[in-house]
Amino acid sequence: MKKIHLIYISFFTLILTVLLSCSSNTNKPSVNDEQKLWETIAEFNQAFKNSNVEKLKEMITDNYIHTNGSSESINKNTWVNYLHKRNKDIENGDLIVNAYEMSEETVQFYDNVAIVTAKILVSNTRQGNLQENGFRVTNIWVRENGNWKRAGFHDGKIK
Repeated sequence: MKKIHLIYISFFTLILTVLLSCSSNTNKPSVNDEQKLWETIAEFNQAFKNSNVEKLKEMITDNYIHTNGSSESINKNTWVNYLHKRNKDIENGDLIVNAYEMSEETVQFYDNVAIVTAKILVSNTRQGNLQENGFRVTNIWVRENGNWKRAGFHDGKIK
């Protein structure tokens, strides 16, 4: 009888250990890791505002997925092609980015993954016409070799 109790206790201890090791709080990043994420996001947003395509390519994963509220999901290559077209519009003056601001940021960590939500306000002048838009966004960031990279994006227009 004592042997059976010992087996149950051992089994319960094993299950408890597995459950605790799967908890999202056990691998919460350090304050420095979280700070690095916010710095990376700020750098990413600045690169997007300034149309630094090469920098943006470095900051997204190879299997990146990008979805806008009004279109189908696209992969890294398709998004980079969009960035090149956008860059040409900026270079020839057809598009002027007046503002690109992120606010109301939240983050939830899951091991080496961070889900970031925010509000983005964008002001552009396209061929002389002012356009102002607001979006709610969800970004998925993964930590690869100590660096945060954006793995996924989705937005929904709010204004």
